[in-house]
Amino acid sequence: MNVRNIMVAELVTLHVDEELSLASDIMNLARIRHLPIVEGERLVGIISQRDLFKASLASVMGYDYAETRDHLKSVAIRDAMVKEVITVGPDTDIQEAGRIMLEKKIGCLPVVEGDRLVGLVTETDILRCCLLHYEECVSGD
Repeated sequence: MNVRNIMVAELVTLHVDEELSLASDIMNLARIRHLPIVEGERLVGIISQRDLFKASLASVMGYDYAETRDHLKSVAIRDAMVKEVITVGPDTDIQEAGRIMLEKKIGCLPVVEGDRLVGLVTETDILRCCLLHYEECVSGD
């Protein structure tokens, strides 16, 4: 089974010039942990909740949500995103994608064709596959 069978193809994406506060709002409202960053259809980075925490030193200092959000409004996504993104193609085997995530200690892999973003596969997607289709996930069929 390949990544294309389990990836999410309808993605929320942001542009590099957006404010980090927008990423935070979307992640909180949609209950998602990763946002691909694009220029057109080309993947240029990714923001995770962990990246937001790093960028938001104000929250560590005891500020409330409004003060933290104001701080994030002053930071552009390009300044907090991970630029060297590990990706896979849609025909990548699910086991290989899972192996990559475990080895690199990352929670998702953007799925690209060339440099065009076509989906996102998360550790939750792989776990769901393994639970629902154990035989297929184990055998790689």
